[in-house]
Amino acid sequence: MKTTFASIALALLSAATQAQDVSALLKAADRFRNGSDVNMQVESLVTLHGADGSQEKERRYTVFVQARHQSLVLMQSPAEKGQKVLMLGDDFWLLMPGSQRPMRITPMQKLLGDASTGDIATLSWSEDYTGTLVGEEKCGDAPCLHLSLTASRKSVSYQRIELWLGKARHEPIKADLYVQSDKLAKQARFVMDKAQSLVTEMVLQDQLSNKKETRIRYVSRQPRTVPENWLNPMFLARNPSLD
Repeated sequence: MKTTFASIALALLSAATQAQDVSALLKAADRFRNGSDVNMQVESLVTLHGADGSQEKERRYTVFVQARHQSLVLMQSPAEKGQKVLMLGDDFWLLMPGSQRPMRITPMQKLLGDASTGDIATLSWSEDYTGTLVGEEKCGDAPCLHLSLTASRKSVSYQRIELWLGKARHEPIKADLYVQSDKLAKQARFVMDKAQSLVTEMVLQDQLSNKKETRIRYVSRQPRTVPENWLNPMFLARNPSLD
């Protein structure tokens, strides 16, 4: 009986240790994606590419990522100018120019190509997922750590992520992204800057339909805390211009 209790205690301790390890790995990976600031402004360029690599469309977005799972996306391209997406926890709203009524949407609402509102507005794995360390694998010639992640919040775009991080620094290398039906929706790879300190681009390859490629490039990042009323959907509906 003592042996049984000892085995259970050891298994629980091992599970708790692994959970802490995975949490630390995800926080490290998030720093490569987001930098060290909690509140920030990210200028993003999203491009859609055909099977032959040619660019088909381009859109620009200003994203204000704030603490407590809050984000505001301003659409900057002429075709979408004036549109906004607001994320408050598990709730998403789309605000259209000339409309006094915010529209509820899901984080999987498409923006351009395979880029969804969740891809643009939410950037934290460590806050939105729990998981296990599957083991060490090769990513090309480099050693990687393979993590299997499960969503801890209902509003995230992907209910499961298979994620590979560099073994030495824990930078994100690639990911398989699964929707709620557990179908593989997209495969992502991450491009680092020359200094290898930040992710500059996330490349999404569609796995469900058109096989096209969508690239989300982070043109710039800077610390920015927005006014509290910018995070109120009714204020945004009544005040289309935030200048």
